[in-house]
Amino acid sequence: MDKEITRRAFCSLILTLPFPARAQQAGKMFRIGFLDNSTASSIAVLVKAFLQELTTLGWIEGKNFTIEYRFAEQKNERLPELAAELVRLKVDLIVTSGGPTPFAAKGATTTIPIVMTNSTDPVGEGLIASLARPGGNVTGFAGLASELNTKRLEILKDAVPRLTRVGILRQQGPNTQWKEIRPAAVALKLKLEEIETEPDAKGLESAFKTAKRKQVGAIMMPTGRRFFVERKRIVELAVKYRLPAIYSQKEYVDEGGLMSYGPDITDGYRLAAVYVDKILKGTKPAELPVHQAMRFHFIISLPAAKQIGHTIPYELLWRANEVRK
Repeated sequence: MDKEITRRAFCSLILTLPFPARAQQAGKMFRIGFLDNSTASSIAVLVKAFLQELTTLGWIEGKNFTIEYRFAEQKNERLPELAAELVRLKVDLIVTSGGPTPFAAKGATTTIPIVMTNSTDPVGEGLIASLARPGGNVTGFAGLASELNTKRLEILKDAVPRLTRVGILRQQGPNTQWKEIRPAAVALKLKLEEIETEPDAKGLESAFKTAKRKQVGAIMMPTGRRFFVERKRIVELAVKYRLPAIYSQKEYVDEGGLMSYGPDITDGYRLAAVYVDKILKGTKPAELPVHQAMRFHFIISLPAAKQIGHTIPYELLWRANEVRK
């Protein structure tokens, strides 16, 4: 099982990062831009973690900072204009979620600091020069989505021992998220059925019907905010079509999903708050390394397994960090 680290260790590591001696500018009201491609309600729990960490660091909303929220409501084509809006407002810093949001922000400004809460492959996708020395105006948190998909596939194989065919839901267009998983599938003697879909009600229903028609024995879901927003619907479809599924985030299990393996995504929002604190006090984004996920959680829900008539092997239950009963 992957090594766990405590929140105390996480905070201790963050505190070792470069921190300038200059104090926060007395009396200044900072304006933070927040750019997300989903909806306010769907990420409320994540924004709450971000604000809580800022409070812990001594920031008081309305007293020394305000936030300008911009949500694309699942319409990625709106992101460039929303990012440009924040630039026109002359925000001091922009916080972005995952997916295309950091790209939209970077496309709108090369000078305003950008702190990303999550990114699949920020180096490979050209957002930053390197993790240790990002350069430019972008820093933050990377989630290791590509590497962790291989681990999720292994877990899925152990959860469904006779598994031979796995359905992978993905959005249309190029995607680096699955680059590691294809050779892993060959090694595990699994056939991958990549099913392109839009993460909306009609697209998801059609995708699960396709998965059944192709006789897949289990489902893997991608990371990404647009799928995350539809997590309740996705879990309901997995139950409807009686398909074991593994997810990247525990919030899917909170909605009744079978299993999840991945980092706690609230860590990315807490780290973003730490970086916002440092940048507003004078540190340059280029001086703050991009951090990757450091702790991973494997959760299994026995009620969800019962709903689809599946028995989780006993030895796999022992490996889980949490078994919900």
